[in-house]
Formats: sequence, C-alpha cells, structure tokens
Amino acid sequence: MKSSRSLITCLLRTGRCSTSMDDCSPSSGTFIEFRNGMLNISPIGRSCTLEERIEFSELDKKERIREKFVEALKTEFAGKGLRFSRGGMISFDVFPEGWDKRYCLDSLGQDSFDTIHFFGNETSPGGNDFEIYADPRTVGHSVVSPQDTVQRCREIFFPETAHEA
Repeated sequence: MKSSRSLITCLLRTGRCSTSMDDCSPSSGTFIEFRNGMLNISPIGRSCTLEERIEFSELDKKERIREKFVEALKTEFAGKGLRFSRGGMISFDVFPEGWDKRYCLDSLGQDSFDTIHFFGNETSPGGNDFEIYADPRTVGHSVVSPQDTVQRCREIFFPETAHEA
C-alpha cells in the first residue's frame, strides 16, 4: 500500500512540474486510472474532448510531455520492478516488470502456432506495443489505423483480395 501511495504522490508531483503542461488545454476527468494489473496515466485527463486529445497529442509530439514524465518516474522508481510505456494519444501505462503484452505468448505454448502475427500502432521503443512487436516469437506489423490493419491482414492472409475495397 505504501509503494502505491508513493507512486501516486510522485505521479502528481511530477505531472504538475512539467512546464509544457501550462500550454495544454484545461485538464479534465480521470488522470490516474486503476486497471487490471496496471495504472493508466493521462496528463491531460481521460475525459478530455476529441479536440483536446488531438491538441495534447500534437503538443506531446513537440514537447515530449509523456516521455519526460516517464523518464522522471523511471528515475524515481529505478529498481522497483516497474515498467512504463506510452499508450494511445494521451496516456502511458505503469505495470509490473514482465506484465507487458508478451505475457499472453507464454499462455500459447511454443508449438501452438507456426506463426503469430501482431499488429500495433505504438511499436517504437517506449510504446506499449514495442515488446510484443519486437519479440522473436511474433511477426510484428506497425499500423496507423483500424483500416490499415484490415488492409495489412488482407495483404498477408488473403492476397488475392488485398486490393478490393
């Protein structure tokens, strides 16, 4: 209990120290969301409007708000068995070491499938799809949208229909 309280205190302290956040639209809603096995942290708040989400995402690309936030937390909690990764446009995840998306691969077993394809949009280092995308047990595909995923699946699994609309 004490460690989760110190994590939340650090999250609040670190998030408000970012000068870039002063340039953001007003923050709204849930900033720290408890999910199964992880925390999801959104510096702008999960209840932001679509316009605020896009505005924050653009600012984050320039100012690296989430990246700086994560780096501060990595320093503060070094050696505590926590991992941090970007998720979506406005948040990042905090979870125990080993609980990333690769966790499901252990349940499948070595010989269950000849090939496992993974499609994700946050596949660069630090993204919440990176570990499973780069895992040698998968064939990783970086996509930008649901439509891109459908197109890539058609190309891979149904090449004869890949160019049909």
